[in-house]
Amino acid sequence: MTTALTRNSTTPVAAYDRSMSSPRLKLTRRRIVIQHPDSQAGERMLAEALGAVDRDALHGILKQLMKASVILQKPDEANLAFMVSMMKSIAPRDSLEAMLTAQMVSVHVATMRSACRLAFTEDVSQQEGITRALTRLARTFAAQMEALNRHRGNGERQITVQNLSVQDGGRAIVGNVTQHASVSVADTSTAIDAGTAPFREAGECEHDRAQVMQDATA
Repeated sequence: MTTALTRNSTTPVAAYDRSMSSPRLKLTRRRIVIQHPDSQAGERMLAEALGAVDRDALHGILKQLMKASVILQKPDEANLAFMVSMMKSIAPRDSLEAMLTAQMVSVHVATMRSACRLAFTEDVSQQEGITRALTRLARTFAAQMEALNRHRGNGERQITVQNLSVQDGGRAIVGNVTQHASVSVADTSTAIDAGTAPFREAGECEHDRAQVMQDATA
């Protein structure tokens, strides 16, 4: 049994068991068909796998992937199945990740098309143009992957200081220091002076001098 994908609801889709395989897609002349005995269950499973929050989001992602799958001006079912499978393997967890992963698989497909064109091109000038396009696509994919990793890591890049050298007159913090984007946090607040006396306020020094003079005249 096959069911046609429709855009008649924005109802959030329920979660499904990830251990179950999601349904496959079939392209007809005018629509995308989800192949599953239970239309609602198949829609829920595919939406969850692609990170779509509702049916409109699912329909939009599938339609965009279908357009990106075009070969010789015609949507390619095998190419679409590959792109959907790659998105499912990345497992987008929210709408941002769903959009980003859709872009990633589309850029990958375009990259491999450029690589194929380069392999079949003998003209030097065409090779240069295709090589530039291929390089840009590869860099774009790497940037997209980095953006996904940053998003999943909440944008934090941890830096751990392992070795620390302190010159005379300097100060060091004892403890493990973890540095994020704009803040450093020390595990302890113990400070060590390297070759310097403890700092005291000017008023304390004057008081000590006066006390010494008083003791000398007593």
